[in-house]
Amino acid sequence: MHHRARHPYSACGLLILILFAGWLGLAPSKAMAQTPSPLGEWQFSAGVPLRTMFENPMPKWDISFGPAFDYQPDFEGSNSYKAQPGLALDVRYRDIAFISTGEGVGVNLLRGKTYRAGVAITYDLGRSGDDNHHLRSLDNIATAPEVKVFADYVFLPTVAGHQWPIVTRIDARRGFGGNNGYIGDLSLYAPVTGSKTFFVFVGPTVSAADSTYMRNYFGVTSLQATNGHLKPFRPGSGIKDVGIGASATWFFAKHWFMTGDISFEKLVGQAAESPLSVDSTAIAVSSSVEYQF
Repeated sequence: MHHRARHPYSACGLLILILFAGWLGLAPSKAMAQTPSPLGEWQFSAGVPLRTMFENPMPKWDISFGPAFDYQPDFEGSNSYKAQPGLALDVRYRDIAFISTGEGVGVNLLRGKTYRAGVAITYDLGRSGDDNHHLRSLDNIATAPEVKVFADYVFLPTVAGHQWPIVTRIDARRGFGGNNGYIGDLSLYAPVTGSKTFFVFVGPTVSAADSTYMRNYFGVTSLQATNGHLKPFRPGSGIKDVGIGASATWFFAKHWFMTGDISFEKLVGQAAESPLSVDSTAIAVSSSVEYQF
């Protein structure tokens, strides 16, 4: 079961995680991590928790790299979209440490055949008024680092006489600068088809955030309302969105593989009620072509 290197991001985010890698004493690498996206958080690491079950022994080093592309809204709640090229990179040392475009720079502090839990440094790309005219009266949200704690557990229920892996993932992230808030995700996903060269995962996600995160991304102050075209809005903490996604990997030649992701997200509660949310539904598409060393 192969792991997934994930998703393109900006040069700024790339530089941030290169520096983080140096601080952690890891080899310098072009690594990036996630930003607000309709993609489920589990899609950034689809299949990784299953490696210890299907790869025995685990390789000492596992490295993949290649061009990537994504298509998603300008900002959360936007009804306009943008395409963005970039690079995908995934470097793993056994099941201990990783540098990944999706998971960030991290360590699995607890690990076993059916579980892993750890910490990682990732980043939030933030938001700029240049992203969309709808944001022109709002303060920018700076790109900033996040600390993430996460855990994955693989259940093995018996279906039609065969054990069928179902992965539960939970994570929580804290922004330092930028959104300055907490956001967390609960996901469940499973393989729906597969072979040695092609497999697909599908699963739902629900995300919740604290009031600081919600006010930064969905709030409008009285001053911002006076200077712009939006009504004042002060959201509190709560469920932010629900969604469902699919992730696929295809090994089409020796050392070469393609990845593809698609997801549907719906903002709910106060996130959907925000005057910034022009469209409470969103899709995202991401793909990459990578070489596995």
